[in-house]
Amino acid sequence: MRTTALTVSLATVALLGTLTPTAQAADHHTPRPTCRGEGTDPKAKIRYRTGVLIKAPISTVFAVQTDVAHWPSWQPKAVLSARRLDHGPLRPGSSFRWTTPGPATPTTPATTMTITSTVRQLKHDSCVLWSGPAVGTGVRIDQGIHLWTFTQVKGGVRVHTEETWTGRQAESDVPTATRILGTGLEDWVRDLKTAAEARART
Repeated sequence: MRTTALTVSLATVALLGTLTPTAQAADHHTPRPTCRGEGTDPKAKIRYRTGVLIKAPISTVFAVQTDVAHWPSWQPKAVLSARRLDHGPLRPGSSFRWTTPGPATPTTPATTMTITSTVRQLKHDSCVLWSGPAVGTGVRIDQGIHLWTFTQVKGGVRVHTEETWTGRQAESDVPTATRILGTGLEDWVRDLKTAAEARART
C-alpha cells in the first residue's frame, strides 16, 4: 500500500479530479495481475491501478522499490519515515513501518498516517505484494493491499501497480478515497521512474 499496505497513496491531493481515465481503466480480457497467484482484494470498493515505463535495468527498478528504508530519500514529500521490522532481503513475512501525510478531507483532519505493512508475496525482479492497516488521528484504513509487478519490455521495464482499501471509514466516501489513492499511486510511479532512471545513469 502507498498501503498499500497503505501506500504513500495518502500523500497528496494536488491532482484530485484530474486523474486520467486510461490509468484506471480495466481490460476485462486481461487476467487479473497477481504475485505468485495472490493479488489485491477483488471485492474492495476502493481500487486504483496504473503503470509506467522505466528506462532502467529491471534489477535496478526492483532494488529501488524494495529498499524500503530508503523510500524517504526519493519520496521525501510522501514518505516521512520508513524502517524495516526485520533484517535481510525483503521476503514473504517481512514487515516494515512507515509514515505518510494524510490530507484533510471534508470529514477528517490532516494527519500523519502510520502504516504497518507485511509482505505477502515476492518474486525477485518480478513482483511484490504487501498489506496492512493505516492509522492516523481520526482516520483509519482497516486493510490496504498493494501489488507491484515488473516486466521487461522493449525499451525498459513496464511497472504495474494496483491497490485496494477496505474499512468502514474509508468506504463511507468511496469517490474521495479513490481519488486520494489514485493521486498517491500516480505520484509514486513517477517518483520511482525518476529515482530508478537516475540510478541507472550513475
